[in-house]
Amino acid sequence: MSSPRIKLEICTASAEDCAVAQQSGADRVELNCALMLGGLTPSLGALRESRAAIRIPLIAMIRPRAGGFCYSASDFKVMQRDVESALAEGADGIAFGILTSNGAIDLERCRQIVKLSPGRQVVFHRAFDVVPEPLVALDQLIDIGVTRVMTSGQEASAYNGAANIALYVRHAAGRIEVLPAGGINRFTVTDVVNRTGCNQVHAALSTVTKDRSGAARPQVFFGGTLKPPEDEFPVTESTAVATMRQALG
Repeated sequence: MSSPRIKLEICTASAEDCAVAQQSGADRVELNCALMLGGLTPSLGALRESRAAIRIPLIAMIRPRAGGFCYSASDFKVMQRDVESALAEGADGIAFGILTSNGAIDLERCRQIVKLSPGRQVVFHRAFDVVPEPLVALDQLIDIGVTRVMTSGQEASAYNGAANIALYVRHAAGRIEVLPAGGINRFTVTDVVNRTGCNQVHAALSTVTKDRSGAARPQVFFGGTLKPPEDEFPVTESTAVATMRQALG
């Protein structure tokens, strides 16, 4: 008897990325923008074009800003509207995370997000990796009806946090899906699956593409004080996705 197929979710930032991911063997995509900031809410246009481009499940990131997960009342209203818009545009689910100022799950706000998403997949993203009591947080997410939690096991990568992820899987006992995420690549994916017992993984498999349109004026800079490269951006790499799909069987 063959082993169950391990689902491969690919982190994407455009409709083109989504199409490449599907063509290369992905089972699901998570659509973002601003991956250099950890992923923010994609535009309405990106959602529409991505949905039109693929038939596999699409999860829309709902994250209005970088810099933590404790949101103002205005931020939260934006998140609610973004959930409604994403689902109206055909997203199969949403990924979000809201914490209190001390890093605990913001139960009331999270419950409201879940209620906005009946019949859809509701994913608590890697904000989970900074909560002070992960098993308590896991039970809370189960209680409010979250479908899935993304986690690196509260370590720098899912490879490093595999023992903790395995603990979460045992604790969840099938009540919530556990999705390993964070630094997973073709060299570590099989080990992560074997050590955690998970039936799915999340990976950002990209290569850098150059955009030379600003080369005539290199002294002009549009970013912040960290000065990220302004002539390049990540795109999903088809060979990397196909290789990981093959490694997973």
